[in-house]
Amino acid sequence: MSHFLGSTTKCVAVAFWRKGDTTSALSPVLVTPTRPLWRICRRNAPPPPQDLALSGTIDRMGETREPLRRTFDKAADLYEAARPAYPEELFDDLVALAELEPGARLLEIGCATGKATRPLLERGCSVVCLEMGAQLAERARANLAGLPVEIQVGTFEGWEGEPEAFELVYAATTWHWIDPAIRYRKAHRLLRPGGHLAFWSARHAFPAGFDLFFAEIQEVYDAIGESHPGEWPPAPPEQIPDEATEIEASALFEEIQVRRYLWEKRYMAEEYIELLNTFSGHIAMDAAKREQLYREIRRRISRRPDASVRRHWSAILHVARRAAGAPAA
Repeated sequence: MSHFLGSTTKCVAVAFWRKGDTTSALSPVLVTPTRPLWRICRRNAPPPPQDLALSGTIDRMGETREPLRRTFDKAADLYEAARPAYPEELFDDLVALAELEPGARLLEIGCATGKATRPLLERGCSVVCLEMGAQLAERARANLAGLPVEIQVGTFEGWEGEPEAFELVYAATTWHWIDPAIRYRKAHRLLRPGGHLAFWSARHAFPAGFDLFFAEIQEVYDAIGESHPGEWPPAPPEQIPDEATEIEASALFEEIQVRRYLWEKRYMAEEYIELLNTFSGHIAMDAAKREQLYREIRRRISRRPDASVRRHWSAILHVARRAAGAPAA
């Protein structure tokens, strides 16, 4: 059964995944369609807006980019335990779209604890990881011990890598933290001719039938001065714009391909609070506000019949080939 994302989307296939209630692994059961459609096309959409303030849902960006970017290292252990795994199908698609062969050399920007590193190592690649957080890097080294990976502490912006050294430069939920004036030109410089750039982010999604807990908890965010900006609820995942237009505007990449994924996970109260403690907006939140919020989250979730909350996640995978005739970066 084919499933496309409305009249404004052109030929973008979507793999929907259902998360089991009691396990941390993704269950390979498609919600809709019953089988994924492997059709790859471009999607025409305006550039996405800046990431919105995190009101239990979306990360804060803008002028606070750099200080928030540095908060994640404080939550290295929680990040490993609480952040979700990405769908295996995403990595299968990435390998196919980027035409990766066994032994391919990859550069990962911001590996954190290695959640997007291991799947590509297991598919026969070797990876150089850049991670600005020393504690996150140390955790990644432990998680990936014995695998063909090199983890360096530093930023992508400041790293002096060998030009044209990688078949793939990729970023999992980190691309938006990198200065837009730098990221495309530097990725282009580091890629071999014919190599690919790939990035995606795991975001809180609000499809039809999302858990109403997230609408109800907004009154608490309002009360502590951390309101969600803009419309509520946020747009459903099929209406979130991709970044194909931005990639194309760089004039450094071509053959842009986009895939979308949707999955869900169920959280008990403490599990959900641990997840929130890995988000920059909550890490940086005033302690008194955070405690008031978490107290109310515990109270509300504990009163639910199953004492849990169901959170949807979405990711938009972008893969683009290094343009052959692009100017040197």
